[in-house]
Amino acid sequence: MKKIITIAILFFSFVSFAQIKVIETVPVEKLGKVNNNYIQKIGDEYTVYYTSILNDDDSSPLRKFSFKNVNNDYTNLYNIIVGGFTAAPLYDIKLELPNNYIWLHYTGNVVPDKATVQFMVSSKDRDSATNSVSEPFVKDQINKLFQK
Repeated sequence: MKKIITIAILFFSFVSFAQIKVIETVPVEKLGKVNNNYIQKIGDEYTVYYTSILNDDDSSPLRKFSFKNVNNDYTNLYNIIVGGFTAAPLYDIKLELPNNYIWLHYTGNVVPDKATVQFMVSSKDRDSATNSVSEPFVKDQINKLFQK
């Protein structure tokens, strides 16, 4: 009888543990950081967090845009941004992401060390008039942000 009770207790305890499942998680990597601006990687998705200089009613000035690293898009974005610093004359570059449009707005002298770039981000969602502009970055800050 003791064996039957022991087996029954073990069986019920095993069944109760079967309710808990271990879910595989993907590690969050924080890449480069400049002031409050940083890039975060979760799996193959990159999210760029930046401080918006536009004053609006939201409590947090931190904004973001995300994209998946399909066809090495992370490195391509870095190359596009850095390539814009050496363009003569400096001109804006418009990019399309899955949920946003991003203008890379360049200002400054023709000398690459003095030029700056800002992210001007607008949402593709027509119901949401989300527009924001990042603080200006020089080339060294972009290198640090992208860890290059």
